[in-house]
Amino acid sequence: MKKIAILAACLLLAGCGFHPLYSSALDPQLSAIYVEPIAERDGYELRNSLIDRLHSDGEKGGKRYILKIMMSESSQGIALQNDATITRYNTRLGASYVLSDTRGNILTQGTQSELSAYNVVQSPYATLSAEQDASKRAAQDMAERIHLELGAWFRRHAK
Repeated sequence: MKKIAILAACLLLAGCGFHPLYSSALDPQLSAIYVEPIAERDGYELRNSLIDRLHSDGEKGGKRYILKIMMSESSQGIALQNDATITRYNTRLGASYVLSDTRGNILTQGTQSELSAYNVVQSPYATLSAEQDASKRAAQDMAERIHLELGAWFRRHAK
């Protein structure tokens, strides 16, 4: 009975037009994207995470698409002690991206934002480490979301 239910579910999914986004059919388009260097402090992490997710080599030669990302960063204290000492920060990363072909024609564009938080502790080194980890997590999450949006765009515009 259980096998029949699974088989029926598979047949229903096959008929609904569902196509997995993570398919090797998109690999050639995604790996043909050159991610331009990003100037912001966390731009290095964002760029490297995108290169990894796109299965790109990070080199401009031979690429059919160029991804330009403009990034913004901000940090805001959100938890205070009685003496006005900040004990927790929110770090917000914002990114606007433009995907174009090598002739400069804009293919798609979008924006993403990520929020991460970290605690301030007595050890300055531990606080710095927590801050860097929060920024790194936000950049990696943003890279995943941009990767998904680019994959969806290529899926919709597949030839």
